[in-house]
Amino acid sequence: MSKAAELANLIGNINAGGGGTNKNVIINGAMNVAQRGTSSTGLGASDGYYTCDRWHLDFASTAGRLTMTQDSSAPEGFANSLKLDCTTADTSIASGEQTTLQHRIEGQNLQMFAKGTSSAKPYALSFYVKGNASATYVAELFDLDNTRVVSKSFSVTTDWARVELSFPTDTTGAFADDNGLSLMLNIWLHAGSDFTSGTLGTTWSSKTDANRAVGGSSFFSSTDNTFFITGVQLEVGQNATSFEHEPFERTLTKCQRYHEILSVVASTNSMSGPVAVGQDIAGRKTIGPYFYKTEKRAAPTIANVSIGIDTGDTNHTFVFSTGTRSTSGSSTSSTSIGEADGLENDFNIIVDAEL
Repeated sequence: MSKAAELANLIGNINAGGGGTNKNVIINGAMNVAQRGTSSTGLGASDGYYTCDRWHLDFASTAGRLTMTQDSSAPEGFANSLKLDCTTADTSIASGEQTTLQHRIEGQNLQMFAKGTSSAKPYALSFYVKGNASATYVAELFDLDNTRVVSKSFSVTTDWARVELSFPTDTTGAFADDNGLSLMLNIWLHAGSDFTSGTLGTTWSSKTDANRAVGGSSFFSSTDNTFFITGVQLEVGQNATSFEHEPFERTLTKCQRYHEILSVVASTNSMSGPVAVGQDIAGRKTIGPYFYKTEKRAAPTIANVSIGIDTGDTNHTFVFSTGTRSTSGSSTSSTSIGEADGLENDFNIIVDAEL
């Protein structure tokens, strides 16, 4: 895109109520943060967040399997992408099958679109994609507050290319102004006839499943298939503007609102890790609380506690409770571990407040 065209698009979006800084409602669109790890294999049986933060995989009934990774292949100006690699094909597609790559957004982060009012704004979606071969997939905006959807198809080739999609205004149904899930960006990668037998719905309407993913390719058609994506941006406006890069620590903080790992090292002589207070009683430590680096979206749950110890002679129970300053409620998890007299106890507290 030329500088003149970029400037014209930016001015147009500003006139429409968008543009400027903090224009992108997608978190971790450059795929820089991967707190859970950089690779996860055998995916397809269960939904979840696996590698790049804030990017969720949703499956229904498919026998296909894939590997999801944070990859170093990326277009100029980016260092990372999210890669999907088909490892088990599924060419006998049942009517209800689906596979979507999702980004889930809180309603209070969407108020600038003025959805459901006479001043409703358009949506400009852009991202970079490539694959192993030419394919067609579908990008969908799904308003969960009002069960309304709109879809657009896009093409993938073997070279990195920027996709720019414009979605119209919707004067029906406002987004809730709270911390709940209001909008999902769905990238349809595989769909059965329940989702493909109608006419692709390119204007906002009440959800009709048959119109949601019409004309899309199946990612699970061959174990040769790959799909790469990065630079994802959703903003107010008729036209996509250049991707809004932000410092890594700002993206990490945004991601930690939903998912955070507290790594703690405790010994009889010292404490390190997150902010902690402790008491030394006869050579043994009572340690806590461990404060979150970032306040959570809601009262989180403990997704997993991994503990490593050198040795021990007595079992003790560690109880972890979670909560936030602004949200009532807590979740607890306990596990028994060796005391490890004079030696080091390590544990990870993984707290989760995902949408």
